[in-house]
Amino acid sequence: MKKGFYTIMSAQFFSSLADNALFVAAVELLKTSGAAEWQRAALVPMFALFYVVLAPFVGAFADAVPKGKVMFVANSIKVLGCLMMLFGTHPLAAYAIVGLGAAAYSPAKYGILTELLPPSQLVKANGWIEGLTIGSIILGVLLGGQLVGARFGSVLLGFDLPLIDTGVDTPAEAAIASMVLLYAVAALFNLRIPRTEAPLQPLELGPAGLVRDFSHCNARLWADKLGQISLATTTLFWGVSGNLRYIVLAWAAAALGYGTTQASSLVGVVAIGTAVGAIVASLAMRLERATGVIPLGVMMGLLVIGMNFITDVWIAAPFLVLLGGIGGYLVVPMNALLQHRGHNLMGAGRSIAVQNFNEQACILGLGAFYTGMTKLGLSAFGAITIFGIVVAGTMALIGRWHQRNCVRHRDEVERLLAIARSDRH
Repeated sequence: MKKGFYTIMSAQFFSSLADNALFVAAVELLKTSGAAEWQRAALVPMFALFYVVLAPFVGAFADAVPKGKVMFVANSIKVLGCLMMLFGTHPLAAYAIVGLGAAAYSPAKYGILTELLPPSQLVKANGWIEGLTIGSIILGVLLGGQLVGARFGSVLLGFDLPLIDTGVDTPAEAAIASMVLLYAVAALFNLRIPRTEAPLQPLELGPAGLVRDFSHCNARLWADKLGQISLATTTLFWGVSGNLRYIVLAWAAAALGYGTTQASSLVGVVAIGTAVGAIVASLAMRLERATGVIPLGVMMGLLVIGMNFITDVWIAAPFLVLLGGIGGYLVVPMNALLQHRGHNLMGAGRSIAVQNFNEQACILGLGAFYTGMTKLGLSAFGAITIFGIVVAGTMALIGRWHQRNCVRHRDEVERLLAIARSDRH
């Protein structure tokens, strides 16, 4: 791997670490302030909001500006969201601003991989990036859970700035304040990310033109006989996984009687399995064989439903590792295939923005659905059943879709697979 790749990995690690610790802290902040449970569930779709709203613009912005600079600006926006949460803005609104920063960050983070590395290294690079990201999720949720607990929360509250009343009075607020430091570390790495030789694409279109351009890019990726399959798979995977992050917290409270600190450790357990699956996929899978992992999506959906029958943490832990491992092995090659096709069709930044739009729209839609059901009294067990059925059923349909493409559009699929086997852009 090129030297700049490790700088990108470091920046991603600290930014993602802060994102996930902040999520746990925001859940606890709402919980201790007496907010209804549906507001805690609503954190997930609120984070996804700007991914969907700004999708036509963030991809073009990432292609027009050096991607290291884009990532630096995005981390600065995340810091603003933390400060808003601390100083009176409703946590849901403030967390949406953090999501705005993440929406700007993502096209640059993934887009630079296709500029820096040849297609033959994309699966491996995605495996390391996803593995590191999952590692940061593990540490992030554990860090957030510990910081909002009584032991470490009291330590953080013991730090006072002389002559300044910060207004930080609870462990959750202290945890949120500490996230500013992590985002600052990520920003320092952003400044060290090298410029690639890929030409910048100027922002020559106005807002209406960018919307039209984005719609065209979205349509092109959905029309591509390999792009559509990888896009459908990753969209569903992240739509469900994004919401399972909160559902596991709710399930741990209902099935095991856990509080936020204990429940956050189980979210980390899922992430451990995902990291292992991602790394194994990066070593074992090739780009042209990515579609062979689709049946694992059906298995993952069935395992999600199986959570309902677990009431012992010693059974839950290995079960959740297995669930995460299957997900990690599924998403890495499909994500790499999607990046490869998008880069060939429209450029890195725009293709990642299209991917984010679809995936985050799925998170937003499923999150809004789950939030609504929670407000109406749906239990965590009911939500888990629904999500499992959605995953298994939809992945089965995607598998049939790909099989039909291989029959009806055989020559086109073979041509695209030949490109994936080569290092041509």
